[in-house]
Amino acid sequence: MKPFRYERADEVPAAVATLVREADAAYLAGGTNLVDLMRLEVTTPEVLIDVRRLTSDRIEELPDGGLRIGAAVPNSDLAADPRVRRRYPVLSQALLSGASGQLRNLATTGGNLLQRTRCPYFQNVTTPCNKRVPGSGCSAAQGYQRDMAILGASPSCVATHPSDMAVALAALDAVVTVAGPAAERRIPVTRLHRLPEDAPERDTVLRRGELITGVELAPPHSATRSRYRKVRDRASYAFALVSVAATLEVTGGAIRDARIALGGVAHKPWRATTAEAMLRGAPATRGSFVDAAAAELVAARPLPGNAFKVPLALNTMVSTLLELLEEAR
Repeated sequence: MKPFRYERADEVPAAVATLVREADAAYLAGGTNLVDLMRLEVTTPEVLIDVRRLTSDRIEELPDGGLRIGAAVPNSDLAADPRVRRRYPVLSQALLSGASGQLRNLATTGGNLLQRTRCPYFQNVTTPCNKRVPGSGCSAAQGYQRDMAILGASPSCVATHPSDMAVALAALDAVVTVAGPAAERRIPVTRLHRLPEDAPERDTVLRRGELITGVELAPPHSATRSRYRKVRDRASYAFALVSVAATLEVTGGAIRDARIALGGVAHKPWRATTAEAMLRGAPATRGSFVDAAAAELVAARPLPGNAFKVPLALNTMVSTLLELLEEAR
């Protein structure tokens, strides 16, 4: 690991100002991803700004019945909170399916959203990677492809986003609050992360100096059921080949509302808007689920090494929705 300078800011504006002022700086919270990348010399910031104690580590009720999650809330605390488990089980399930207990104790809500891809070529500084060195090429496009994207990829990058939590938050229409050099911003989670296009080095729409301060969840409808399912190569501590976060509301045998997000298939949590549109108002049947999932995956462009992800994603979406339907009855 290359030498760096460590600073601890006393307040959010000071942290933001320091990052803006320094030519090569990064925020440090739990450090579960950043420190690994520094050890590999994938990223080599000259200054680390400790923000762990600057943002809230509490989960608070909102006036409308939703929740505000401070950016410093540990993943383990968020997964175990009774309100989250009762109102947003999809979020608790997603968190518990990610990493180990020790890592969840340290990882923060804000940091989880900003973790970087686990593409092996991104993490190997001896191989070309447009995300690490723009313009150098994408080794994965002709290399190991099993874990790569099938939706929204570009010739510049076929890497996938690793967060389970972010997939659940995308299905819940969560909103991220951000402090920066200008006024505070509110960004829907579905718009926080970027597809690679021709600038895969940019993971998010955050501007220089901006710091995530919290996440807000709207109150769920009393009839809504939610679930997270993760398909991976082993039962624990593995990133998703395909994951599905889904909410379903059924009234009188018809689908009143459905929200679906996919993980392990794109450069960002993939909101399945085509499938959702087909499901709203449709009969709550297996046939409706299959048709909607198939329509969503028409846009899939798998690589030779990950074509299996297309039927896997379809089957995982259908089985997850069927489980929610059974729960709603």
